[in-house]
Amino acid sequence: MSGTPRLLAVVNRAAGTAGDGAVGAALRELRTGADVVVAATGSPAELDEALAGRDGRRLVVLGGDGSLHAVARALHRAGALDPAEPVGVVARGTGNDLARSLGLPLDPVAGAAAVLAGVPRPLDLLEDDAGGLVVNAVHAGVGARAGARADRLKELLGVVAYPVGAAMAGVSSLGWPLRVEVDGRVAAHPREGWVADGTRELLMLGVCTGRSIGGGTPLAPDAEPDDGLADVVLSAATGPVARAAFAAALTSGEHVDRPDVLVLRGSRVALSGGPVDLDADGEVEEGVASRTWRVRRHGWSLLVPPPPR
Repeated sequence: MSGTPRLLAVVNRAAGTAGDGAVGAALRELRTGADVVVAATGSPAELDEALAGRDGRRLVVLGGDGSLHAVARALHRAGALDPAEPVGVVARGTGNDLARSLGLPLDPVAGAAAVLAGVPRPLDLLEDDAGGLVVNAVHAGVGARAGARADRLKELLGVVAYPVGAAMAGVSSLGWPLRVEVDGRVAAHPREGWVADGTRELLMLGVCTGRSIGGGTPLAPDAEPDDGLADVVLSAATGPVARAAFAAALTSGEHVDRPDVLVLRGSRVALSGGPVDLDADGEVEEGVASRTWRVRRHGWSLLVPPPPR
């Protein structure tokens, strides 16, 4: 067994166990090329304990953005968030948006095979002034409200819960008077003249290193997860007709061309003027008055398929 990779496969107990068909199939594939130990965790404390006892094993996360978010935070707490130690991921979440941005397989067996053959890719993280980390995207306003509603529908509807939750939230959300600064400058639309200085209501703010949220909705279609910059997407589509048009355009990524949408790029984003709800990698925080995010370039790395020859 000398030279055989040693893996610690982390499974969210609430999302699936080794007895789950897809998880079981992924584990069998991993075991064709590695020595695998499974840790099913259900709380941050259990995750911390599993990581502390991994004995040099490479981490493989069987889960979605929420599971990757939890593992990144646990590694950060342990002082072990190191881009030189890449993490594998087998997409088993509802949305799997970071996996989509990286071109990882969504089939569990193909995902496990990609882990065995993967090469490290350094990726950016967002760090906030409340001690949080974001691995894919954080969004405020209607998107967070939609995420909260979708979370209640996921067990019943699966990935369809995201557009249903968005539709429900869009009907009832009128906007929030938010101030947004990107690299120290108040966000302002260069052609349309509107400014996100807290005097105009915004429907949504997204701060993204990944390209999509909610199971493939391309909120930041041009984002690159490893270039050291966040894509910042602001929507001022607060009227009923504008909200509906924005939602329709968002599904295809065409919202970025609307006059009530502004896309900026930067390494530091400050939000104030709340309270407003936030959704960070699917984890909803309600009633946030202000928050600042900074890009931590190449703060960790994931295993991705090698480039074609």
